[in-house]
Amino acid sequence: MSLESITENVDEAVSGFFEPIATWLGEIVFYAVPVGGTDLPLIVAWLVVAGLVFTCWFGFVQLRKFRLAVDVVRGKYDDKDSAGEVNHFQALTAAVSGTVGLGNIAGVAVAVSIGGAGATFWMILCGLLGMATKFVEVTLGVKYREVHADGTVSGGPMHYLPKGLAERFGKNGKNLGKVLAVLASIMILFFGLFGGNLFQVNQSYAQLVSVTGGDDGAMGSSAGALLFGLLIAALVGVVLLGGIRSIASVTSRLIPAMAGIYIVACLVVILVNVTAVPAAIGTIIEGAFNPEGVAGGVLGALIIGFKRAAFSNEAGLGSAPIAHSAVKTRHPASEGLVALLEPFIDTVVICTMTALTIVIANPASWSAARTDESIGGVTITSDAFGTVLPWFPYVLTVAVLLFAISTVLTWGYYGLKAWTYLFGRSRASEVVYKSLYTLFAVAGSLLTLQTLIDLADAVLFSLAVINIIGLYLLAPVVKRELNAFLAYARTRRSGGTGGGTEDEPVKSTV
Repeated sequence: MSLESITENVDEAVSGFFEPIATWLGEIVFYAVPVGGTDLPLIVAWLVVAGLVFTCWFGFVQLRKFRLAVDVVRGKYDDKDSAGEVNHFQALTAAVSGTVGLGNIAGVAVAVSIGGAGATFWMILCGLLGMATKFVEVTLGVKYREVHADGTVSGGPMHYLPKGLAERFGKNGKNLGKVLAVLASIMILFFGLFGGNLFQVNQSYAQLVSVTGGDDGAMGSSAGALLFGLLIAALVGVVLLGGIRSIASVTSRLIPAMAGIYIVACLVVILVNVTAVPAAIGTIIEGAFNPEGVAGGVLGALIIGFKRAAFSNEAGLGSAPIAHSAVKTRHPASEGLVALLEPFIDTVVICTMTALTIVIANPASWSAARTDESIGGVTITSDAFGTVLPWFPYVLTVAVLLFAISTVLTWGYYGLKAWTYLFGRSRASEVVYKSLYTLFAVAGSLLTLQTLIDLADAVLFSLAVINIIGLYLLAPVVKRELNAFLAYARTRRSGGTGGGTEDEPVKSTV
């Protein structure tokens, strides 16, 4: 039996078993209500409302403290003697690597195809709102993290939900928090294996095949798929062995490189068509409020834009605090401010660059996608690059590979923290997880397992319901932490030492 037939049989068996479960859960998590001629998924509304609430609650912190956030990333307030494993910049790049991925390339193309150019405007707005949510959850992640005896750190919703709820609401809060922590860990682990690993490898392999001659090309065979999977697995396995320090070391170089390559590629398309820029911006703004030619009118453009941004930057899902919790700091809100830059980079910058490139280049595939939704995704973005230089799709392939590898690495770390919360931090436990994760990377080039990926999406976004309820309940804690850090920052700027005697000690565990 050939490798192709084996993988097809596995795909069919998995789909046959899990498809009813994925369909059932997807209908619940992504339940949509008709609004103004289109459907609004309630989970998207849940995420957007949270961003709006936290934006108001913290006085537009993402705008007022943006410069301070940049100063923190630059190391102005670094404290090398603090508990933690990485600096602010490394923590940011590690977290960004988990959100900047194929969704920024393929997902945005789908958004401007279904929702029109105006979806870009609403995507930017949602990204700005998500900055406030990210600030809240990451501040809590650092506040309630655990620093282990060996100096490694664990954080995320599985830690701040039980600890924070117990601190605020006593025994009942503690019991509820423990249940939520287990559920959060299961959800993060499941998505890490399938959405953050298998899907990324599968899609990056598909793009590589498309630029190397397709199914008849050098990489189109089952041997090529296996080789690609083994190479990715080897790379991921080696980096994962080094923990967050190793991941941060890689992503702190990889993220600027991949973002730079992709943004330069977008800028080339834009500059070649520079005379079309004002008209494109006008099209985006007009399309955001002009119901003509857009699925569902104004609300259709709004919903599509919000949906793309919410799925892209993961604000409110509870994943990013896992990476940010490893930062070296005594002030949780300092990393919360750093984290608010994440949706800005992911959505406001990279997603917007993708959308603007497509609108300006106006490739034939985009026009076709407006009437035939079966055409779309990465093909549109690739064609937009191809309107300038025929070899630009190869640049896109490099970007896709870098995006995919960085996402696989970061979700490998997220999954590890969820795994060790559930099964313990023993060396044997970690080896089992890392072996399992690398095997999934190999499978990603051979299998699609689309049903499991759909199920993973539903599981991850169900975490947002649990997580955001916790964020609302613990928002007063974040307010205190923000005020404490702002006082510390003022002291540092005025020449004081800003000593940490008033800081709460980080709780340590073995």
